[in-house]
Amino acid sequence: MRKALVSLTLALAATPALAAPDFNNRQDFDFADRGFVATRKDPLIKGSDGRVIWDLTAYDFLKAPAPATANPSLWRQSQLLTKHGLFKVSEGVWQVRGFDISNVTFIAGKTGWIVIDPLTSAEVAKAAYDLVTENLGAKPVVALIYTHSHTDHFGGGRGLVSQADVDAGKIQIIAPDGFLEHAVSENIIAGAAMGRRATYQFGYFLPKGPTGQLSAGIGAAISPGTQTLIPPNVTIKTTGQEMTVDGVRLQFQVTPGTEAPAEMNIYLPDLKALCMAENANASQHNLLTPRGALVRDAKAWADYLTESLRLYGDKTDVMFTSHAWPRFGQAQVDDFLAKHRDAYKFLHDQSVRMMNEGLTGPEIANRLKLPPALDNEWYNRGYYGSLSFNSRAVYQRYMGWYDANPVNLAPLEPADESARYVAAMGGEKKVLAAAKAAHAKGDDRWAAQLLNRLVYANAKDQVARNELAGVYDAMAYATENAIWRNMYLSAATELRNGVKTGSGPAISLDLVRNMTTPMLLDLMSVRLNADKAGADHATVDLVFPDRKEHFRVAVANGVLTWEANPASGSTDATLTLNRPVFLMLTMAGGKVEPMIAGGQVKLDGDAAAFGKVMGWMDAFKADFPIVWRP
Repeated sequence: MRKALVSLTLALAATPALAAPDFNNRQDFDFADRGFVATRKDPLIKGSDGRVIWDLTAYDFLKAPAPATANPSLWRQSQLLTKHGLFKVSEGVWQVRGFDISNVTFIAGKTGWIVIDPLTSAEVAKAAYDLVTENLGAKPVVALIYTHSHTDHFGGGRGLVSQADVDAGKIQIIAPDGFLEHAVSENIIAGAAMGRRATYQFGYFLPKGPTGQLSAGIGAAISPGTQTLIPPNVTIKTTGQEMTVDGVRLQFQVTPGTEAPAEMNIYLPDLKALCMAENANASQHNLLTPRGALVRDAKAWADYLTESLRLYGDKTDVMFTSHAWPRFGQAQVDDFLAKHRDAYKFLHDQSVRMMNEGLTGPEIANRLKLPPALDNEWYNRGYYGSLSFNSRAVYQRYMGWYDANPVNLAPLEPADESARYVAAMGGEKKVLAAAKAAHAKGDDRWAAQLLNRLVYANAKDQVARNELAGVYDAMAYATENAIWRNMYLSAATELRNGVKTGSGPAISLDLVRNMTTPMLLDLMSVRLNADKAGADHATVDLVFPDRKEHFRVAVANGVLTWEANPASGSTDATLTLNRPVFLMLTMAGGKVEPMIAGGQVKLDGDAAAFGKVMGWMDAFKADFPIVWRP
């Protein structure tokens, strides 16, 4: 610990994050506290099984001054993000904040509540609704609005409304065009890898505290409750589209390809209130989230913020968002949107300029700096996204992973390369000594590189693993970025203690139910282990009477292909079954034989054909190692 703190002191002294915004400026604290009504009397939000989903006291440690184990700027941001309770934003608009990574907004209609973004899980959404009811009176929810297709903005829906009321036409579920497809598909094909990486990004297994998780940079943390999905019944397709819900006029700005592939902002003209969804935040956002996703378009993001300014800038008295706190006053909103826009535009334009001058992604990342006028604004700091990570995302979007240097055409695997480097440097003892010397001088990026080589060369070297963990501790304590901190500390924990097996974020059953059959078959395609299939082949027809669908699945040459409504032709077997049964067989490890015997599946042809195909599938695990290779 002492060595880590020495390194931290040296790192903090050179950290540009501490040289910028004014810590005496308390405007954000004023905005975050403004309109406070009340918070829960019982700080524990529990599930139906008694499990604690959320503890409102978990971040009480942030009330103290920043310790040596945290970047003061990140500590300040986390203090703001973890303020919890019900807040009045403006006449007719309230938010519950601090119950999740995101905010839920309640807009008063003539007869009930219009709810924007019902958090990640049903338990915290219900707790937020209960707090509203306790303080503002009992009213039904008449509409849910999903601003975009990420789980923390729709996952709690069933905590507020029932499917029966939606089906009866009592409740409108409003979302941007493409919402359902993107909400379901984003984490499906690469879901196992994304989920594993998300445990690092959000610090799932880190304790909350001065040496652990402080926040996620745009909110406290992701609530680990029951994630749900109620599909929308109203679609917003164009900017300028307007509708009146329970007496409240709503105008929409559609912003696809910004923070999410399907996203929209909402303007309430009679209230002069603007919801900027997750397109404007109290931090620089991610163009490429470290958990993994398609690269987002920084230019489009900036252009849509310009459009927001043009459409609403001179009409807005208060702006609220899906994360963090509101901003009050037309001048404040205009200045914020303009400078936030300029940060994304600068990031895009200057990254592309340097790219066209021959610099590679890492070179751009090390050289790109925001101008002081932008960097000095707290909301442009890198608490969640970062200039370093985002500039490399811009490079990747345009140029891909290859940097044009032929040495990188056929790179060695990291473990092989590391073993050779360690040998070339004179062996493990010399590399360890060089790493310790670098760490002692505060040169932790180089120390981490050296120690990473040692660990990849010999994963059983616990001395090297512990040393690398200590370096990651120091890097975590120094960084201004919340998710970088989480990733460093998660890596350090696993280097010391190994991977926590058998746990991690689970896929929502509602997401699985709402997958289209083509999505399911595409998932089967990437689960196929070509080595297991070898030269064998099989063709199976799948008939789903409940959906009036017919698909042909074929495996040959180590590839699974499918087609809808196939022409006549020979198959090894035809299975007729309702799609929920197929989900049991493919997603929940069900066995086809007892379902055939029980009449849930009708089989024509070879009884073994489908079982053979399923036997070629890999079951992805959510606990593969990241910071070493066995």
